[in-house]
Amino acid sequence: MLRINYLHGLAANFRNWNRPLKFLHSLHQNKRRKPRTKHKFTKALKTPMKPFDVEPKVYMRDTISNIYKILKYSTWESAETQLKQLPIRWDSFTVNQVLKTHPPMEKAWLFFNWVGKVKSFKHDQFTYTTMLDIFGEAGRVSSMKYLFQQMQEKGLKIDAVTYTSILHWLSKSGDVDGAVETWEEMRGKGCFPTVVSYTAYMKVLFDNQRVKEGTAVYKEMLQSGISPNCHTYTVLMEYLFGAGKYEEALEIFSKMQEAGVKPDKAACNILVEKCCKAGETWPIIQILQYMKENHLVLRYPIFLLALETFKAAGERDALLRQVHPHISVECIDNERVVEYKGNDFEDPSSLDRGLVWVLLKKQNLQAVDSLLTELMDKNIKLDSELMSAIVHVNCGHCRLDGALLTFKYSVKTGIKLERTAYLALIGCLIRSNTFTDIVEIVVEMTSTGHSLGVYLASLLIYRLGCARRPTCAAKIFDSLPDDQKCVATYTALVGVYFAAGTADKGLKIYKTMRKKGIYPSLGTYCVLVAGLEKLSRVSNAETYRKEKKSLWKDAYFRESIPMEEKICDLLFARDVVS
Repeated sequence: MLRINYLHGLAANFRNWNRPLKFLHSLHQNKRRKPRTKHKFTKALKTPMKPFDVEPKVYMRDTISNIYKILKYSTWESAETQLKQLPIRWDSFTVNQVLKTHPPMEKAWLFFNWVGKVKSFKHDQFTYTTMLDIFGEAGRVSSMKYLFQQMQEKGLKIDAVTYTSILHWLSKSGDVDGAVETWEEMRGKGCFPTVVSYTAYMKVLFDNQRVKEGTAVYKEMLQSGISPNCHTYTVLMEYLFGAGKYEEALEIFSKMQEAGVKPDKAACNILVEKCCKAGETWPIIQILQYMKENHLVLRYPIFLLALETFKAAGERDALLRQVHPHISVECIDNERVVEYKGNDFEDPSSLDRGLVWVLLKKQNLQAVDSLLTELMDKNIKLDSELMSAIVHVNCGHCRLDGALLTFKYSVKTGIKLERTAYLALIGCLIRSNTFTDIVEIVVEMTSTGHSLGVYLASLLIYRLGCARRPTCAAKIFDSLPDDQKCVATYTALVGVYFAAGTADKGLKIYKTMRKKGIYPSLGTYCVLVAGLEKLSRVSNAETYRKEKKSLWKDAYFRESIPMEEKICDLLFARDVVS
């Protein structure tokens, strides 16, 4: 159609050209008459259009990462302000993802309680389970049980994931019977276990030499139609390797592949480590052969352990090196020499520092202790980073003597350790119920410019009270700076004396707090009422109960609550924590 119209117009032009000149004006008219077509052609604009101001898309992973950084690197006062300014809608998924990034435990707990008070948000089984898991991983079993009790009281759904987390952390804390009771409670409530639940419970039983029960649970899992996964097979093989039943373990290693389940990197590392500890090399060779075929490698510490095992057995390590071509002998032997090549070797402390680093990396902690003792006698000073690393490694291996030796060395030579090193040492002492050196460590920590903070100070004082150490608790309270002697730390000290059975001293501390113009919080009254009732001071308890009720009513009309009171309530007022 377009071609016909075009030809028609061309013919018309030819007719016009044959006319006299006076008719030439009609050419202009014909030009304006253009045939209509279905296709419209547009000319390019002289001035280009300005691009729209489109805001860049913000992904959820970036939001979660930002919240994690706020919680990790900011004080809670600053973090709370920043959280309120975030343009996001708080829902279960967002809160759960933030908690799963594992911010510091105390920040996670403060965030959990803060977001629970945000309008249009309510915690559910997922957020509770994640927070419960954080407490369990930190060894705070009592807090974990408290959250579980809250879930039951609020009528939240409790599924196999929650029960599995609880029994796992109870077992890790040494309460195997509690883990077994949790499993039985889960089955009694009609909650069906998953493959993860079965595997976790089997590991609890096998690790605690309850072989018959573990085998029965495995058979029950198969009868229920649940297929074992790689981790299930790993738990079985780990037990068999530990029991010296290598042939049976390798048979499972072969059959699981026939069933379509391939051992992963984690499984191979666990099994090789078990064999190394037993000094057996022939099972390691079979596992390494599988790793070579499937392009898997060992973690570097396990590689070093396997290398030492082959050397101790007098066997060749050719296959081990074929599986790990990226690790060379020169890299292992000269690693630290290269690292300290730039140091001034005329300075004896540089050589000593390099030697300590090498011993520390090889986990030869007894040699580190001997070297530190020798250096301490010679009054040779090392740096803070190295000394802090030694404290962390010793605490990680529960070597309290080595950690204390490092601390005494730092005190004698005037080295200021990192704050995390002091906290790791304090935590190690508390877990081992050794409280004699805590006061000295806290005093030294404070003198070097590090601060416990209100939360940790209150928690430490309270923990010493539970251990019936009122003298140590009082000394730590006295060592705190004035700005940290607040309602939270005073309340903790009051609780210490109540736990020691001396109500008069506890009331005296409370009156001292009031004289200094520090007002009690709900947590303070909870400690007063509970402590006085326990010590049969019923009349005093009733007085403070009435004051607590009046404070409870006034709390609804307060615009803001100081951070010290919030911490006090979170620690001691369980009935107000949501």
